[in-house]
Amino acid sequence: MLKPVLIIPTLLSLYISSSYAQSCTNYKFSSNQIFTQCNDLPNLNSFLHWNYDQSTESVKIAYRHSGVSPSRWVAWAVNPTGRGMVGAQALVAYQKSDGKIRAYTAPVTGYQTQLQEGELSFPVSDLTATYAGNEFIIFATLKLDNISSTVNQVWQEGPLSGDSPATHPTAGPNVQSTGNLNLLSGQTGTTSGALGSRIKKKNIHGVLNAVSWGILLPIGAVFARYLKVFPSADPAWFYLHALCQTSGYVVGVAGWATGLRLGSQSPGVQYTSHRIIGIVVFCLATLQVSAMLLRPKKEHKYRFYWNVYHHFIGYSVIVLSIINIFKGFNILDPDQKWKRAYAGVIIGLAIVAAILEIFTWYVVVKRKKSSHPHKMSNGVNGTNGYSGGYGGRAQERV
Repeated sequence: MLKPVLIIPTLLSLYISSSYAQSCTNYKFSSNQIFTQCNDLPNLNSFLHWNYDQSTESVKIAYRHSGVSPSRWVAWAVNPTGRGMVGAQALVAYQKSDGKIRAYTAPVTGYQTQLQEGELSFPVSDLTATYAGNEFIIFATLKLDNISSTVNQVWQEGPLSGDSPATHPTAGPNVQSTGNLNLLSGQTGTTSGALGSRIKKKNIHGVLNAVSWGILLPIGAVFARYLKVFPSADPAWFYLHALCQTSGYVVGVAGWATGLRLGSQSPGVQYTSHRIIGIVVFCLATLQVSAMLLRPKKEHKYRFYWNVYHHFIGYSVIVLSIINIFKGFNILDPDQKWKRAYAGVIIGLAIVAAILEIFTWYVVVKRKKSSHPHKMSNGVNGTNGYSGGYGGRAQERV
């Protein structure tokens, strides 16, 4: 009976100690170093400790990155010239293949950086790093002459390629690990202006394209494919089809333009396949809309070939759009519920299309069967049903 009673306090104490260790205010360094201020950074399991000497404009820092494997690199940086990655003056650390910890400085001059070693725009001393218990700690002293006490900071982690840092992920927390820090007060904030605006544009880009290319166009194709079988739906099916396709194209162009804008604002971030498919979809859709101006009349001898072209391009646009939308989900990395919701819509449309396809074939076959006796009776000369010849053949051709 005592075992459950003992287990509960033990688990509770483990939970409390775990939570306790995750707060920077309760952390004690094994080297007995003491830092007067610290901050729990909002992403990537990171913490910053520092002592700031305003008279000498120097700051002694300890950057901790927890829950990271030895096959990863970590970095913390100050950006004196702006927000974000480009222009950041980084402190980098990782464990080499021989087990030694390497710590060095790396100025970031572009998005395609491999974090090559180099001097920073301000002096750095006492740079060391440790790795223990799945946690990297970078120690350094920075001399921040002519730099405000409120600094822009960036922290990051990524994989290793051999004994060199490789490109870090470009979605999720890895693109949100930036903010500002007041070295005097300890107050921090995220760079909500630029970062929030970029995330908002990505969301707008995703929603516009998912609704236009990914939903409106397939619905318009369903209208054209299945409603025109019914004489009573003519010409309503055509107007519904035209409304969906035109709306989808207009909204899709807006989404496509938003994507181009995002690309121009992130020159170092490349999603090659997503970009190429997007351009192909836009070109094919524009060609499809333009071809409507050259549509032959129903009785024209070239109408059959135009229909083949129209169907092929239309279905190609829909298939490529759906593929690209799922690529966009992987890039944007939203909550899984949004990806599942869109997948549910596509599956629902596919089920509806399959049911209508079966029903359409049933109607067509039934009409052929019902029209065959009617043609035979029309081909008979007289009401008794057995004299005929020329008259019957003439009627059958009509």
